[in-house]
Formats: sequence, structure tokens, C-alpha cells
Amino acid sequence: MENIDKFDLAILQELQADGRLTNAELSQRVGLSAAPCWRRVRALEEAGFIKGYHAEIDRHKIGLGVLAFVRVDTERSSGEATRALEDAIRKLPEVIACHYISGTGTFELQVVSQDLDSFSRFALKHLLNLPNVKDLHTSFSLGEVKASRSLPLAHLAPARPAETGGRQGRRQ
Repeated sequence: MENIDKFDLAILQELQADGRLTNAELSQRVGLSAAPCWRRVRALEEAGFIKGYHAEIDRHKIGLGVLAFVRVDTERSSGEATRALEDAIRKLPEVIACHYISGTGTFELQVVSQDLDSFSRFALKHLLNLPNVKDLHTSFSLGEVKASRSLPLAHLAPARPAETGGRQGRRQ
């Protein structure tokens, strides 16, 4: 699957909005009959465009009121030391996201915990003892302005002729 057409784009948009849609509901929303819609969803899954389906859980409702952003500085950046640190980070369920970053630091972690005391215990017991860690710099979320897992998809839409940058219809 190389190109995304208008139907594939519509499928991705609808499933991002509601991953629990039945195939019948999805096919109606995107303007396809059920069988072709199902085949397209399977093709999008097999091509890796759709990685999975998940329930979005409110962290506050389950008692995880603290969201911390932790920049990790490392001692050295050898391949073996970095892989050991990556493996250790993957094993920590409190770390909900980890990114390589540019600028100061090596990794940026998103960490959830029940409260500041539990975060402090977690940081002292686990984060400071990760392999190859030199220092941690932590910031706490004071409130979420936007938290969405939905990705923008407009750039996938086929360009219309007037949007291709041509000079048609303009006088010089």
C-alpha cells in the first residue's frame, strides 16, 4: 500500500475519532459498501498505518494525578550503554512515553504517579538508578490544555489542481 486515497483518509479520520465503530457504521460514514471498507481497513492495518486499537483511560479517574516531564542526562552515549538504558526504561510502567531529544539531555520521559510523594519515591528508587544516568531534570504538568492521541491527517489529502502551486488564472 503506497498511496492514501480519499477513502483511506476518511477511514483513518473516522477510526481516530472512534475506534469502536462497526464495519457497517464505518462503511456508511466513508461512503463505501461493507466488503471494500473492511478490505481497506485490513490493508491499512497490514501496511502499518493502523497500529492498534486502544481504550483511552482518564488518568485522574484511576488515581494518577501527577504527570511529570523528566529530562535524562546520560554519562556517555555509547551504543551499548544507550541500549541498556532504553531496555530499563521500557520496563517501567510509570513511564508512559520516552523520546530521544535534541539539545540538552538524551531522553525526555513522561511519567505518571499518584502524587508528588509517590513520584519522589519512584524517581529516587528507579529513575536515578537507571544505567548510565548522570542527572534528571523534572517539570510537572500544572494542567492539560490539549491531550490528544489523534494525528493531523490533512497533509494526506490529494492536492486539488488549484493547490499545486501553478500560476493558472493569474495575470502578470
